[in-house]
Parts: sequence; structure tokens; C-alpha cells
Amino acid sequence: MKRQYPLPLRTFSTQLSLPVPPLTRIDSNQQAAIDDLCKLMRRRYDESQVTEVYEAYKVASEGHVGQARVSGEPYILHPIAVATIVFEMNMDHRSVMAALLHDVVEDTSISLDQIEARFGEDVAAIVDGLSKLTHLKFKSKAEAQAANFQKMLLAMVDDIRVILIKLADRIHNMRTLGAMPDHKRRRIARETLEVYAPIANRLGIYKMKNELEDLGFKSLYPVRHRVLQEAVQKRNKDRLELVRKFEILALAKLEDKGIEAKVHGREKHLYSLYQKMRNKQSAFEDVFDMFAVRIIVKSQDDCYRALGVMHSVHNPLPKQVKDYIAIPKSNGYQSLHTVLFSPAAIPIEVQIRTEEMNTFAETGVAAHWMYKEGQSNSAQQRAHQWLANLVDMQETSADTLEFYENVKVDLFPYEIFVFSPMGDIYRLPQDATPVDFAYAVHSDIGNRCLTAKVDRQLAPLSAPLESGQTVEIICSDDQQPNAFWLNFVVTPKARNSIRNFLKNQSTDKTIGFGRQLLSRGLKRYDTSLQDIDQQSIDSLLKQMALPDLDTLCYEIGLGNHIPSMVAAWLLNEGDRNIEVDKRTKMLSATDPGPLVVEGGEDAIISLARCCMPIPGDNIHGMITAGKGVLVHRANCQNVSRQRRRSREWVAVVWGTDLTGPFKTKIEVDINDVPGALAKAANVMSEMDTNIEDIRFEPGSENTTTLIFQLAVSDRTQLGRLIKRVRSLKATLRARRA
Repeated sequence: MKRQYPLPLRTFSTQLSLPVPPLTRIDSNQQAAIDDLCKLMRRRYDESQVTEVYEAYKVASEGHVGQARVSGEPYILHPIAVATIVFEMNMDHRSVMAALLHDVVEDTSISLDQIEARFGEDVAAIVDGLSKLTHLKFKSKAEAQAANFQKMLLAMVDDIRVILIKLADRIHNMRTLGAMPDHKRRRIARETLEVYAPIANRLGIYKMKNELEDLGFKSLYPVRHRVLQEAVQKRNKDRLELVRKFEILALAKLEDKGIEAKVHGREKHLYSLYQKMRNKQSAFEDVFDMFAVRIIVKSQDDCYRALGVMHSVHNPLPKQVKDYIAIPKSNGYQSLHTVLFSPAAIPIEVQIRTEEMNTFAETGVAAHWMYKEGQSNSAQQRAHQWLANLVDMQETSADTLEFYENVKVDLFPYEIFVFSPMGDIYRLPQDATPVDFAYAVHSDIGNRCLTAKVDRQLAPLSAPLESGQTVEIICSDDQQPNAFWLNFVVTPKARNSIRNFLKNQSTDKTIGFGRQLLSRGLKRYDTSLQDIDQQSIDSLLKQMALPDLDTLCYEIGLGNHIPSMVAAWLLNEGDRNIEVDKRTKMLSATDPGPLVVEGGEDAIISLARCCMPIPGDNIHGMITAGKGVLVHRANCQNVSRQRRRSREWVAVVWGTDLTGPFKTKIEVDINDVPGALAKAANVMSEMDTNIEDIRFEPGSENTTTLIFQLAVSDRTQLGRLIKRVRSLKATLRARRA
């Protein structure tokens, strides 16, 4: 039967008022690709839907005419390939149309309004969500990337199909990445592993996640990929027969118990093995569970019965039984996992699930019509909850780059399950703390969090939680978020909530501080802010594009403007070219005195990381753009280097009500003898000093330099600590870094 295609494009173009020529001669590969897609679509779509998709193809084909990919093939083959992947994900015909048109607005003269006029608002909205922000100017490529990513994710909140099509687009790009230059290939591969594979994982699309990970692994680490692949192939020759015997035995035992099942084995994908080796610091020879056997049964009840059968046949590994049916993963994934000793004493992972669970494990939310009204299930609800969290992150992030980083953090691959005292289950990322839990319950609980009980025992707010623990938060109306919490919280919600609280709380303080600094600057000219006429102030504000004097003082308080320069501009009615030093005079006797450093994170006063000052040190303050006053030790190299910039230095002193602990570093030269590091660490533990980081640097023969980053209360405690470390037999020298 001869295939009947819709009207030629010239008629269609007239209806749409598109400035494109009639349909040009089609490349044979292009014709074969669209023919194959149409053949596939007729299996599920009716003829009118196939016609609409073909119309979208014709627009894309003419729009991309003359364009080629880096490989040299016609560009239109890429949208066809993406559309084919989208169709194979069981999505609707409008998704396939959007996949064909996803690069048209960005790369051709066809506008979004024209797409909407011809194909409707639904398709146009998806295409818009997939189109990059090419009309805006950005300070850097990273900012542009973050802005486009934010636009795409926020479009996904309204329609999940946006990200599903983007994942299909990324799959095809990764499959054809070989034609790219090395630097672009590595950048795209890293982005795939850090962002797009985790998104596929978060949406439960494991089939796509696994392919993205393996393709990204191959492109980013080609040598590691090749070596691991060869090692797996060599070992598999000996183990394939073992897995086959395991499958036959499992199927026979299940049939004996009246459980209808399908049993099949599969290899774990390479990136999963690589991650296991890297995370556990294991050699390839120590990784045994490279195979998994999947058992598909009829019902949830059969899942638990099958688990009992398998445990009666083979011994399970302790602590390796995981019930994701009773407690599904955050992306909706459900299955029973166990690791069994095979007859050859080789561990084999077994996954037991229903057919429906297996379908969802392969395609995630794409298996459900989330965008259709009247349908709802737990997977959809979890996906919607994550999308709502994205909106919260966008609203609380300072800029697009911070939003991008917060999303990357949120796409954690590992998670724990903890319980509230009422038995409610909360999913948190690995290493989450009671403060993260408090903010997960409610922002107000987090803001008033005073202490915590873990399994009915008082626990530090910074203690990492473990799966299965019960966490109770004790609140106080007098408690407020502490900047020190930022050192250990891991969830974006907790981090953003704390930062926003500190920022809002410190706004008035920053304005007052800016006024204080401006007053200091004006006193150099024997005048005050009250002596400046309003016309000069208004003139300066207009030239600086600031709305009022408070905003100017806020900017000064943050260090974005040098107060002595602002003072000079005010006195010269906005003249920016005057030499300030010509009019500088000595400070008057009414100088307001030094600034007080109380410690902790502050919007206007913070401790420099280059020298890590602690209470008891002689200190200097330097006005630094975006950071307010940065406090340095008096002997810091940055102080001596920039001493000539006197207008940016302010006097600072330690306060009496300090909030710590404070970070510092010490260097210890030791002999390479057994137990030397343990003894040094034991001394620090005995003196109630927390070790936050250790670095090793090779010294001379048989010696090593240990660099400890510590948290101490003040210089006195540090001095006692160094004295104790020096007394150890293995210590050659101990000093502050």
C-alpha cells in the first residue's frame, strides 16, 4: 500500500506565513529515518495524529535545511532521532512533535508565535521550555548555562514533558558525541554525569539513567572505561554459566511453591561498578556482585513469598535485604533487593518486583500520563513534590548560578530514611543532620531548632543521621538560625533558609554599618553626613542608579563601595575624577573607634580564609567588595601586600561575647613510625578539638608533614594543643600554619 502523506509544505507554509521555500530534495538517510518513525507511530497513533507529526517534521526539515552537525550529517536527523526516542518512551504525539521542533526556534528563522499559530499552545510551550535564552547577554558561559538550565526546569514544573524530551535530546547527543572536540566532549560528559543522569534517576527512568551514565563515563574517562570493560568481559566468560544455572534453579523453586514468575539475569552497567570501586576504595577483584537476577511476579504478595523462597534456597548476606516496596525510593521506585550466596559462593544480587513495578523502574514518570487530568499515583505525587521543591529553590536562591548548584546538590544519588516521633517517614540525603530534618519538617521548626533527640538520646545538631533512626526536634521561641549550621547542613532547603534568615536579619545592621563607615570617610574632611545638602546626595544617587541613601549605605556596608571615595564624591557633587588624597585630613578626635568582631558568619564582618584568625590574634579589617569587612591576622601576607591601600583598611577588635568554634590550621612534622598520626589525633580529641580535615605532604627521608584543619575556641586553646603535640616522641616540629 502506498503511503499517503499530508499536504506539501508550500501550502502549509502559506498558512503559517513562514519564509521558507518549498520542500527540498530529501537525503535518502533522512527519508529512511522519517519513514521508520511514521511506521512506528502507526502502531499507537491514529492517522490524524501521524499527519500532525509529519507536518511538524516538514517545518523542522525546511527550517534546518542546509544545516549540518559536527559529524557532517544533515541536522534534521538529530530531531528525528530524538522524536523516535520520545515515541519509544510511550509519550503522546504532541511530545513527538515538540521533539522534532525542539531546536527550530533557537537555530532557525521560525518564531515561537508561528509554532503556536500552527501547532497550538501545548506544543509551543514545550518548545519554548526547551529553547535556550539566546537573546540575553550574560557575564560568563557558566551564568548562561545556569540561566538556561533554570528556564528549562521551571518550564518542567508546568509540563514534565519538557525534561523528558530534554533527556531524549541528551541521550542522542551522547550517542553521537564522538565527533566533538575533546574539550567539548569532556564538558558535555561531565554535565551529563552531574546533572542529567541524576535527573533521570530522580524521575525513576533507570533505563535512560544507566545509558547516560555509561555514555558519560566512556567520554569523560575513556581509558578507565576501556580497562574496566575488558576486565568485565574477561571475568564474565566464567560467570555467565553460573548465572544461567542460578536462573534455572530459582525458576524451578518458585514454580514448586506455585509462584508464577519470570527470571532473567543481567550485568550491572559499567558506571555502577566504577562508582562502587571508587566509593568503597575497592579493587576490581574485590567486586563480586557484577550480576543481578531479576524476578518478575504477578502481585505484591508474591514478591514477599518469592523473597522467602530465595532465602530458603540460598543464604542471604547480612544487612543486604532492602524493602523498597514498603518504603519506596523518592522517585517512586519499588522492589525487594537481596544479595545471595550462589552455589559457587559468589554473591548475586536479586531484585524481586511486579510487572508494573518493573515497567516503572524502566521508564519512571514517563510510564504515566502525568499531564493528563484525572490521573494520580504515588509516583506522580513524588515527582510533583520534587517540582515544588525546585520552585522553592528558585525563589530562595540568590542567582541562577546558586540555583544551578542547589539543584545539583539536591540530585543526590544516596538517601536515608528517618522517622518522626509520630512515625512519619522522611527521606533525606546521606550525611543529613538533625537541622536538615528540622527544615524538612517545616521551615519554622528549623528556624527554632534548639537541640535534637536521636533514638531518645540527646545528640549534637551536627551529627549525621542514619537510616531507621527516630529524630525529635526540641524548639525554643528564643532560638534563631545560627550561621555555624551552614558548616554541616547538606539540603538546599536548610542552607537557603538559614542564609535568607541571616540576610534579612542583617539588612538593618548592614545599613547601619554602612552609615558608620561613610561617617568615618566624611570625618576625614572634618564634616558629617548631616552637613551634606540633599541636592548633592540626590545627584550622587542618580549617577550611581541607586534609589535612596539607605541602599547606598547598604552597598557600602557590603564593601561594594569604598566609603572614603563616596565621601569625596559627595563633597565634590558627584565629580568622580578628583584626587581624593588632595583633600584628605587627619581623623578628628571624635572617631567612633574600632569595629567589634563577634565571630561566626556575618553579612558585614567575616574571617579571612587565607590566614584564619582566631580570638587572641592581632587583627586588621579590610573592606572587600561583596563581603563587607574581611578580618585578617596582622601578620597575614595579604595585609603587608595591600598596606598601601589605606582607604580600605579599618580598625577591628575581638568582642567579649564570641561565638565559635573558629577554624585554624597547624602543621606537624613527624617521623614515619607506626601510630604517630593516631597519637597526634588522640591528643586533639582529648583536648576537645574537632579535626575537620587532614592533608599529607611528603617531607625529607622518613618524615611526613601533617596539615590539620581544626576548630578551636581561641588562641589559648590552640597554644596548649600545639605544646601537647610537640611533646610526642614522633613529633619533630609543630607550628601554626
